[in-house]
Amino acid sequence: MKSKKSITQSAVDTLGLEAAAILNVAKNINSDFEKVVSGILNCNGRVIVTGIGKSAIIAQKIVATFNSTGTPAIFMHAADAIHGDLGMIQQNDIVICLSKSGNTPEIKVLIPLLKTSGNILIGMVGELNSYLAQHADLILNTSVEKEACPHNLAPTTSTTAQLALGDALAICLLECRDFNESDFAKYHPGGALGKKLYLKAGDLALSNEKPHIKRSASVKEVLIEISKNRLGAVAVIDDENQILGVITDGDIRRMLENYTTIENLKAEDIMGKSPKSIQFDALAVEALEIIRQNNITQLLVLQQNTYFGIIHLHDLLKEGIV
Repeated sequence: MKSKKSITQSAVDTLGLEAAAILNVAKNINSDFEKVVSGILNCNGRVIVTGIGKSAIIAQKIVATFNSTGTPAIFMHAADAIHGDLGMIQQNDIVICLSKSGNTPEIKVLIPLLKTSGNILIGMVGELNSYLAQHADLILNTSVEKEACPHNLAPTTSTTAQLALGDALAICLLECRDFNESDFAKYHPGGALGKKLYLKAGDLALSNEKPHIKRSASVKEVLIEISKNRLGAVAVIDDENQILGVITDGDIRRMLENYTTIENLKAEDIMGKSPKSIQFDALAVEALEIIRQNNITQLLVLQQNTYFGIIHLHDLLKEGIV
C-alpha cells in the first residue's frame, strides 16, 4: 500500500510547485507582454477581463487590482457574454481572455464575436496550440508543467500563474502611470488602508478637546485640566498660543516623587520643555511613527507655530491606523 505524505510535506510540495510555476511564467515574459502594457496604456476605453470556471474567479481579482491601481476594468463572465453581456464591450475596449486550455466551448463561441467587433483580444492562455492562442492578437503565456493537484486535475498552479501574471501587468501599468500614494488614496478611501493614506493629524486633533494652561497655573489647575479632558496631557502655552511645554500623567507622578511639598509649584516647574509635536496637515500615520519612536502616548499638534490640539494613541487605535 502506498504511504501517504505528511500534511506538512503536502503543503510544502504544493507551494514549491506553485512557486516554480510563477518562475516559469517569468521566463515567458516577452515582447507580447510589453505590447499588452503599451496597448492598455494607450487605450481610450476599458480593459474587459473574461474567463470561465476558476479562470473567471482569477479574472475578477485581476479586475479588482486594475481598478484599484488606476486601470479602468470590468469583469465579464464568458458564459454570460454569449447571453447578452457582450453589450458591455465598447468600441475602444481591450479584452483579456483567461483560459488554461483555450479550447472550452464558451471561449470558442465568444472569440469570433469579439473578433467581429474589432476589439483587441489578448489571450492569457496555458496552451499555445489552442483556439484562443491561435486567434488572439497578443498572447500572455501561462503554461505550467503540472497542477499541484496530485491527479493533475484541479486548477492550482495554472490559476496561480494567471494571478501572478495579472499582478505583474497591474504593477507595470501602475509604474508606467507614475501612480503614487495620493492616487492610491483616491481609490481606497475606506478602511484602515485609506485612512493611512489620507487621514491627517489635524483631523484627529479636531475630535478631541484642546487642553491648555498658562505657565503660571497651579498644580491644582493642571490636575483639573488634565482630568477634565481625559487625554492624559495638557499643553502649556503663552499669550500668543505658542507651546512652551507639556504636562502629562507621567510628569504628575514624577512631581510627586521629586517634591515633598507641591503647594507653591507652577505649571512651568513640572512641564516637559521639549514636547514632541507634528504639524496639523501631516498624515496620521506619521504621528503614529513619532509616538512609537519616542515611546509616548500623546502628541501635540501644531498649526505653523501655534497650538492646534492633541492626539492620543487611542485615537490612532480607534481609527485602525495602528
